[in-house]
Amino acid sequence: MRKDLVIIPEDHPGVLADLGEILGRAGVNIEAISAFTGEGKGVVHVLVDDDVKAVEVLREAGLEPRAARRVVVAPLPDEPGQLGGACRKLADAEVNIEQAYIAAGSKLVVICEEVDRAKEVLGIED
Repeated sequence: MRKDLVIIPEDHPGVLADLGEILGRAGVNIEAISAFTGEGKGVVHVLVDDDVKAVEVLREAGLEPRAARRVVVAPLPDEPGQLGGACRKLADAEVNIEQAYIAAGSKLVVICEEVDRAKEVLGIED
């Protein structure tokens, strides 16, 4: 099962390099990442292929994940209007998107409370 890990590190040069190297050495593939900074902290959302191993190695390195949430990962054709169409389906089904980002290979990653419902609406099977 894919999960979005949330890490809130100190904001300084090299944090993403460290994160990438730590996961890479452990053989964990990063499928998507979203990162930003504010008020001296970073907020990193990372979608990995092995969340159990990722949490373990990040903890060992002092980059404690604050959350590990189930997500919806939907194929999204790389064409105008596709994001709007997918999000409209979720809105019409009254699924509230708490966060979204695009993963490699034109995949929409959606974080929401109603993961199973969102998968059903978007036609996603595990």
